[in-house]
Amino acid sequence: MPATDAPAVNCQLVDGVATLTLSHPERFNTLSEAMLGTLAGALTELRDESSLRCVVIAAAGRAFCTGHDLKEMQARQDHAYYQDLFRRCGQLMQSIVDFPLPVIARVHGVATAAGCQLVASCDMAVAARSARFAVSGINVGLFCATPAVALSRDIGRKRALEMLLTGEFISADTALEWGLVNRVADDEQLDETINTLTTSLTAKSALALSTGKAMFRRQAELPLEQAYAFAADTMADNMLAEDVSEGISAFFDKRPAQWQHR
Repeated sequence: MPATDAPAVNCQLVDGVATLTLSHPERFNTLSEAMLGTLAGALTELRDESSLRCVVIAAAGRAFCTGHDLKEMQARQDHAYYQDLFRRCGQLMQSIVDFPLPVIARVHGVATAAGCQLVASCDMAVAARSARFAVSGINVGLFCATPAVALSRDIGRKRALEMLLTGEFISADTALEWGLVNRVADDEQLDETINTLTTSLTAKSALALSTGKAMFRRQAELPLEQAYAFAADTMADNMLAEDVSEGISAFFDKRPAQWQHR
């Protein structure tokens, strides 16, 4: 089947976990216009899924994602086109940050340029031990400006600049040390490690997960005093939720909680 006929992203929802699989392996899952639009659309649709607890972004083939489709970009020598393309990419990354529930990257192979940006934009990431990461636009004369936004917020300025200015690959173990990923698994245990993480999340209250993600993102942007004030207000509101009463009762009764918010 020609690449243009294949769906850019496949979505599977099982037991509260939505897996969005980038499905253009013959293109190394580049963030083509089709991929950007389909992935953004899938995330929008999932916002209304009441059973959802988390999203996993995975990929088919040998690579996670090698960034923008350079051939597609080279064919359009137009400033307005480039502005729109990178704006849409930024909106996709922001939609991951703003998504109400945790989004996890499942990384194998390579994640380069905007593919590395995709990993950095997710709330959590699990990588195969053989995975490698780079922001390599500098090697073709193009500074990875939009990936720099997510990367600098994820691993710090000096490490981000080293990656951005050298274009060199880092290993999964280095990515773990630097904070780009949360867990590294032997390649054959990658899915098992993902399942362990998602199983933990699906046992939680959806209200607590969404409240926690929104609160955490917001407080990180505030000065310390304002962050504590915002945290106190958030926690006070959260304490009045039915799920908290149920969770505390279940804790004392030594039984599984029956969450009200699905």
